[in-house]
Amino acid sequence: MREAVVNRKTKETDISVSLNLEGPKGSIEVPSGFLNHMLDAFSTHSAIGLSVKAKGDTHVDMHHVTEDLGIVMGKALKKALGNKKGITRYGLAKVPMDEALVEACLDISGRPYFQIHGEDVFHGQAGDLDLELVPEFFRALAFNAGITLHMTIFASSNGHHLAEACFKACARALREAVAVTGSEIPSTKETL
Repeated sequence: MREAVVNRKTKETDISVSLNLEGPKGSIEVPSGFLNHMLDAFSTHSAIGLSVKAKGDTHVDMHHVTEDLGIVMGKALKKALGNKKGITRYGLAKVPMDEALVEACLDISGRPYFQIHGEDVFHGQAGDLDLELVPEFFRALAFNAGITLHMTIFASSNGHHLAEACFKACARALREAVAVTGSEIPSTKETL
């Protein structure tokens, strides 16, 4: 089984993530209803079993919890992928959410990189989460998983739909990239 459990406890947060690339869905308990909803959507659309327990200094704001969730999920993803033998490696998904349209393109390369293309639209709030934290989550995820992740915002005027399209697009691209479709490591270097 391609699975991993990663815990991270700091002065600011206490996070535990259990991740299984073959599912099934688990329970998600984070101190933000909106982020809980996004992680549930991520698990559903990636078909990755995800159990999360997180708490932290939310009296300050959700920044530390959100970023640290990305860190821990990224580390769990990297650990669950192991030597990456047989994976598809690349993933691409474009997701519309009413007026929002987001594309995620990723490479499980071992070379961490994160870029958002398009207008800077991460302002205001969606539910109880500052939208500026959405890119922080994905940056932490990409750098700790060792993936190259490009997200392109084609259209957006609703913060909830923007964030949800980001999480779903990344999830669907990841679902494609982690699928086992061969028996070799998909690289001319023979390592990822």
